[in-house]
This record gives sequence, structure tokens and C-alpha cells, in this order.
Amino acid sequence: MIQTFKVQNVKCEGCAHTLKEKLRPLFGEVKVDLECEPREITLDIEENQREMLSKTLKSLGYPLVGEKLGFVESSSAKAKSFVSCAIGKINT
Repeated sequence: MIQTFKVQNVKCEGCAHTLKEKLRPLFGEVKVDLECEPREITLDIEENQREMLSKTLKSLGYPLVGEKLGFVESSSAKAKSFVSCAIGKINT
């Protein structure tokens, strides 16, 4: 089912590129909307894949909006998102 999720820490086309590349093998084509705030991703996902999506996004530094993160986890996500963004810019 096609669903849209709000994602934290997505800033630019580099972030979008990383999300598309890392999520494509798991979920197929991914659309990233950089025109709204918070940013949104749209993909084809089944309900039993939501936990995998959440874990994958966190590992890249882009947790879902509304997820409860502690201070360390939140800080770690922001740092990871900077790295993911830089890699995305390099790979575009």
C-alpha cells in the first residue's frame, strides 16, 4: 500500500538521494518531498514492514516524526543525518 511518512532531519537533495538509494532495495521506488516541512517520504509498504522502515530510517539519522527519542538517540540521529547528507551529495 502506498503510504506517506513525515521524517526528521531531511534538509536537502543530498538527504533525499541517500533516502532513495538506501530504501529502494527494501521498498522499491521512494519519493521524497522537499517542499513541505517536516519532509515527507512516500513509498509502497505493508503494515508488517513499518518496524523495518523505522529502524532503517533511524540508522540513517532520519527518524520518523513523532518517534520518542532520548537525548542521546536524538543527538546521534542528527549526527548520522549530517553524514548521510554528505554521502548523498557526493553520490549525486
